[in-house]
Amino acid sequence: MIQTLKYQVLIIVLSLGTLVVGQTAATLNFNDFMKQVKKNHPLAMQAEIQLEEGDAYLQKSRGMFDPKAYYEMSQKYFEDKEYYHLNNSGLKIPTWFGVELEGGYQLNDGLFLNPQNSLPNAGLWHAGASINLGKGLFIDERRAELKKAKLFLKSSEAERQNLYNELLYNAGKAYWDWFTAFHTMKTYEEALRLAIERLEAVKQNALFGDVPAIDTVEAGIQLQNRQVSYELSILSYKNSSAYLAVFLWDKGIVPLELDENLQPEILENMQSLTVANEVLLQLDSVAFTHPELVQYNVKLQQLELETRLKKEMLKPMLNLKYNALAEPVGNDVFSNYNSNNYHWGVAFSMPLFLRKERGELNLAQLKLQETTLDIAIKRAGVNFKAQAAINELATTFNQTNIYLRTVKDYELLLNGEKQKFAAGESSLFMVNARETGFISTQLKLIELMAKNQKAQLAVDFAIGQLYQKF
Repeated sequence: MIQTLKYQVLIIVLSLGTLVVGQTAATLNFNDFMKQVKKNHPLAMQAEIQLEEGDAYLQKSRGMFDPKAYYEMSQKYFEDKEYYHLNNSGLKIPTWFGVELEGGYQLNDGLFLNPQNSLPNAGLWHAGASINLGKGLFIDERRAELKKAKLFLKSSEAERQNLYNELLYNAGKAYWDWFTAFHTMKTYEEALRLAIERLEAVKQNALFGDVPAIDTVEAGIQLQNRQVSYELSILSYKNSSAYLAVFLWDKGIVPLELDENLQPEILENMQSLTVANEVLLQLDSVAFTHPELVQYNVKLQQLELETRLKKEMLKPMLNLKYNALAEPVGNDVFSNYNSNNYHWGVAFSMPLFLRKERGELNLAQLKLQETTLDIAIKRAGVNFKAQAAINELATTFNQTNIYLRTVKDYELLLNGEKQKFAAGESSLFMVNARETGFISTQLKLIELMAKNQKAQLAVDFAIGQLYQKF
């Protein structure tokens, strides 16, 4: 008597929110699996970190415009004499327009005070501004850095979407590979059971002389072939289960295992997918919405900003500074204000050949041209992949629907051949041939159904919207 084959699969312990539970097995729904991956996989945690890094970089850049308080003190003592005592405190406020506002208070005294540091006894208040009228008038490194940070935040969001898309695409393919392996194994398991029953029946019929004894050899060979196929399907199922478990985590820290009672979507409940109208609409805008192209466009904007900054560096440095001065009277700072009391200055400098500045500008312009070409190539590649994925989805939809009918037709042929064999009008060879054809069409249907689901994944991935599905 042929013993029932035994096999083991990976033991998986999985906590999922929604499981369709039967008496002996639970179905791991595809959508629930994908939500679990998106929520708890370590790469999903890294995706969220990308956005946090963008926020941190933006905060850092905004800090360059924070007001700055300062205080300076300098004293000199020699031979028990205070030569001077200088105090200077104030507040500087950078602005987005390139003007730096400043206000402060000075109080100096001493026996040998430098005449230019001589101040009224109550000290002196000052308030004014400085501005670059040449280099840095329209843009400087501080303003450029803040603009880059805002672009980096946008790029971080696109990178986050890319990480989710890659993760969910790989996880989805793993699920449908598991689906294929499971239903293939179940198909061979049923085929093996039928082969065992047929061998026993043929043996009995051969004993009574109803069929030739040679038929037992043919039935035995059929059984052996199916045993080998079944063993291979078990191996494929074990490996696909192991790979599926790679995507199962708890809060990105604890790897989970797959419960042996879990099974994928039921084949009979599956429906083939076709191209939705909304996908065709998204295809028209994929050049502007795909995360990878968004990153390239952000890079292009950053390089344009860098080129603009390098052009600004060709100008001479011309800094103008003005401070109004006021001597306080009591607690009143403005009562003694006179517009004739002020301090001002101007600074000018310019390299004679500008070789460094011109070289940096040329490099920036070349990088800008290179990135523009990269974007054109990448856009064409994304459009092609999206169109190819849509074509595959449409084709697998048609193929799956055809094979749904083919399986039913083969089943009719098989049942008819069995009836003829029971009536003595057919041979075991013909029954095996019909049954082999029926099994092959079942396996092909499983393969096409999985390909159809993968094609839908590929479409969502190609247009960069997979992360929004779950």
